Amino acid sequence: MELIVTRLKKLPILPIALFIGGLLLGLLIAWVVAPVQFVDATPSSLRADLQEDYLRMTIDSFRLNSNPDLAVQRWQNLGSGAQSAYNSIRANPKEADPSVIKAYGDLITSVLSAGAEQPAADDANGSSSLIRTAVIGIGIVLILGVVATVGLYIFRLLGNRSRGEGTAVMQSSEISRNAEKTNFENLGLAPPITQTMTTYVLGDDLYDESFSIDTQGGEFMGEYGVGVSEAIGIGDPKKVTALEIWLFDKNDIKTATKVLMSRHAFGDPAIRSRLEPKGELVVVERHGQILLETATLQLLATVVALEYGKGPLPPDSYFERITLELAVWPRQG
Repeated sequence: MELIVTRLKKLPILPIALFIGGLLLGLLIAWVVAPVQFVDATPSSLRADLQEDYLRMTIDSFRLNSNPDLAVQRWQNLGSGAQSAYNSIRANPKEADPSVIKAYGDLITSVLSAGAEQPAADDANGSSSLIRTAVIGIGIVLILGVVATVGLYIFRLLGNRSRGEGTAVMQSSEISRNAEKTNFENLGLAPPITQTMTTYVLGDDLYDESFSIDTQGGEFMGEYGVGVSEAIGIGDPKKVTALEIWLFDKNDIKTATKVLMSRHAFGDPAIRSRLEPKGELVVVERHGQILLETATLQLLATVVALEYGKGPLPPDSYFERITLELAVWPRQG
């Protein structure tokens, strides 16, 4: 559960909230405020059994008034379902006079054979088809709009990291690959379960690394990681003044967290007050070490390299680059 909470904290809350809010607003407008209403629809929109009832009433009306124009118009109102309804009535006349049913069918056959009134039928069917096409088209446009919005956000999210910040990301990867890892066995310590080098470089605004902790047998023990915690100043790229290191232990209800702060941020009361709820505050020093412990794990973070940015902001206020070595052991005792 603690891991889930940690992951949720890293989600882009504002875009997700805007997307959900827009979706709910659209549903509210579409279903409550201004729902779609069908008016002047023809009987062709009815179920098959109701179309049959309609045609029975049409035949009964034809028996009484013998109006051929009205009889043909009502037949055309049924669209493609008219013939099926007529066949059902002929097979089961019920109270209707079979001779009247036949006379009505002969009339329809003669009129349709002659092509009379066919344009009117096409107009009725065309109008109904136009409504259906419009509704389907609007639905498709809305769906494509939602998909395009989400796709654009994901594209920009990934694009910023791979395109606009590609140089910084590639630099950090290269620095981490070339950094020499500590041989803890030479220091008289047991080899760690996992050992990772990670580097933040100015310009990598989406810097957020996480790694799994597994036993040699593949059993999951937890996760650990580091990411941007606080930035200062304005403009791009972000001027990162604090990083957040965390250690999740599946056997512990709490995730251990420490905040690595620049010298300037550590001495700024306003920044400290904002970051204190996240975890213990630690000022970053080259070759400094930070220890995180949980119920069954311990993580040692070593500051391998540290370089502050030079600019209009206060000295030692943001990182130009910082390389950390993260090593995890099972906690003894």
